[in-house]
Amino acid sequence: MAKHLDLEEQEQLADLKHFWNRYGSVISWALIVIFSSIAAWNGYHYWQRSQAAQAAVMYDEVERAAVAGDMARLDRSLADMQERYGRTAYADQAAMLAARVYYDKGNLDASKGALGWVAAKASDEGYQSIAKLRLSGILLEAKDYVGALQQVSGTMPPAFAALAADRSGDILAAQDKKAEATAQYQIAFKAFDPQSEYRRLVEVKLNALGVDPVGGAQK
Repeated sequence: MAKHLDLEEQEQLADLKHFWNRYGSVISWALIVIFSSIAAWNGYHYWQRSQAAQAAVMYDEVERAAVAGDMARLDRSLADMQERYGRTAYADQAAMLAARVYYDKGNLDASKGALGWVAAKASDEGYQSIAKLRLSGILLEAKDYVGALQQVSGTMPPAFAALAADRSGDILAAQDKKAEATAQYQIAFKAFDPQSEYRRLVEVKLNALGVDPVGGAQK
């Protein structure tokens, strides 16, 4: 019986050697690829966490400069943030914060630059949309109607479509293009939630243009 088992074991071993000789290289490479992928995935997430932690520290620096009103320090810290951690949400937040401070200080060019950076480079479409809306507002104040309209004329996420239409209406109304402004306001009115304060504001704008959006009649 022992000899019989030895023969079976030898046959199994021979089969195993044959199998390994035939497929061992493929299996080895497959395992290398799998474990390399796992290592790369873990390494990428570690890098992401590390980047986020460092970006958070630099965002604090931007915030401190903004609160202190130190424009030179704000310029430096924002530039460093954008260069080193430009792919993080903290960089988008920092640029939005800086844009507001620049605007409050009367530095409209710097404010437009910060908002333009977010509009063009932010990975989050929400930040991009907010930046475009704010930038269009600054351009509208400066009577740059073409530039203002460009910011809100492209495709917007559904959550921002009504705001973009309302802003388009403002820009067109400022140019005395009443028919086009009315059309945009009506789009915004229909898109806003019926209980929204924005919807009531758009209704006031339409009324000023002689339109009753509820009754659908020209006043």
